[in-house]
Amino acid sequence: MIRHIVLLTWTDDATAEQRAAVAEGLATLPALIPQLRRYDLGADLGLVADNSDFAIVAEFDNLADYEVYRDHPAHQAVIAERIKPIKAGRAAVQFEF
Repeated sequence: MIRHIVLLTWTDDATAEQRAAVAEGLATLPALIPQLRRYDLGADLGLVADNSDFAIVAEFDNLADYEVYRDHPAHQAVIAERIKPIKAGRAAVQFEF
């Protein structure tokens, strides 16, 4: 199985509405991309300084399924329309487990 983890940091001027729109857009993806085996996402709780602002954890049966998700038009639309306008930073990793 493949686990994909993304940590996002928002720009200082990102509004609450923009941040909520990211979560809402990403939450639609499991219904559109059946290759997603597990999909968790959420805003940081603010318990530790210097954390990222938002996290996504996705699991797939194999690399091909991850690639379907990565390249899926609905996923790419959320990135282009909702994430990129407020993204200050991104870290990601994919690993086998």
